[in-house]
Amino acid sequence: MSSNLSKIKGTFLALAGATGLFAYTNVPVDPPTSGNKKFPIEASDLKLPAGFTAKILATDLGSTRHMVIGKNGDMYVKLSKLKDGKGIYHIKDTNGDGEIEAKTLFGDYPGTGIAIKNGFLYSSSNKGVFRYKLNEKEEIVDFEKPEKIIEGLTDHGRDNAKPIALDNNGNIYVTVGSYNDNCREAGSGKGMSPCSILDSAGGVWKFKADKAGQTFSDGVRYATGVKNAVGINWDDKTNALYVTVHGRGKFDDFYPQYYTPKQSAELPAETLYKLKEGDDAGWPYIYYDHFQNKKILAPEYGGDGKKTAGEKAINPLVAFPAHLGPNAIMFYTGSKFPARYKNGAFIAFHSQSAELKKGYMVAFVPFVNGKAGKWEIFADNFAGTDLVKPTGPIQHRPCGLAQGPDGALYVTDDLNGTIFKIDYKKK
Repeated sequence: MSSNLSKIKGTFLALAGATGLFAYTNVPVDPPTSGNKKFPIEASDLKLPAGFTAKILATDLGSTRHMVIGKNGDMYVKLSKLKDGKGIYHIKDTNGDGEIEAKTLFGDYPGTGIAIKNGFLYSSSNKGVFRYKLNEKEEIVDFEKPEKIIEGLTDHGRDNAKPIALDNNGNIYVTVGSYNDNCREAGSGKGMSPCSILDSAGGVWKFKADKAGQTFSDGVRYATGVKNAVGINWDDKTNALYVTVHGRGKFDDFYPQYYTPKQSAELPAETLYKLKEGDDAGWPYIYYDHFQNKKILAPEYGGDGKKTAGEKAINPLVAFPAHLGPNAIMFYTGSKFPARYKNGAFIAFHSQSAELKKGYMVAFVPFVNGKAGKWEIFADNFAGTDLVKPTGPIQHRPCGLAQGPDGALYVTDDLNGTIFKIDYKKK
């Protein structure tokens, strides 16, 4: 990797005490440097389609997860770990020159989800959801007094992010990931039957977007059998909810008679679903095998790697190689990129595939008349090292996606706290 990115060695700052409940904290705006260059710089090591360029807007921000950009260009970035006692960045390009002039921190809770809808900024912790009133310029009216609209969501420390999406009918959708990878009984390879975890996790729940003080019992389980949908987005074009789901882990630990270590590393598929109320994606009883293109009965429930099951479970729109970690999905609605990207979905992958020897990338799924096409790699080499024969540590792990008012694509990295801006210039 060239010096531009290889010198970006993010070090998370020690956790600092809060200066006051939801206080708004100014952060020094001196830009980081790479050699003698100041950011933003062109991130020339990224591999992009012809006509696209990338630059780094900021780094060392902390564990930057999901991101949203207001109509005025203000960026809001959620942190999964507190920085200086705060969990949300408000980032501004005050003079429109494409560089960040102001960074401020607020909110005293970590988390992943963040979104703007109908005059509010919504932000999630690992246990609930808050919202902040915005003015007509989409500026937060009061940083110190968010309204808590949901609380009491389960948090067992594993897969506990609560990504969010909002529809156009006053509903907010919240992922509650499973804290048990395979719903196995403790210390065994036997599956819980039924899987009691599904009562409060392993799905997507629907709440009211404008009602304060809701608890878990106020929500409706919108879809179940969804192990951990870190990517979640409401698409206005098709008026539907889409999620990208992390698949389960090990097969060969308890079932070496059915799965080799190689198969265990390459199964099951990571998946993209279109969800409607009442849907069941089948976890933990089944998984999707992208080699056989079939729903397969999980070994914990009597499967042998070949038996099919899940006749009533929905099929994925797209199946990706295992363990890529799809952490965000965003439908592109701008006009700056070539026409083929319009209404298609960008997906940020947070990990790597043993099958492809690729990962840490942003993919694209074209949609034509609401139907998903074949996925492709859009932005590659965030890792900054050859994943076949690595020569150094992973540099960046894409996590969040956002579209700017100018039609550019923004990508967050929660390993070194970097924000990338991907742009397009017509020839």
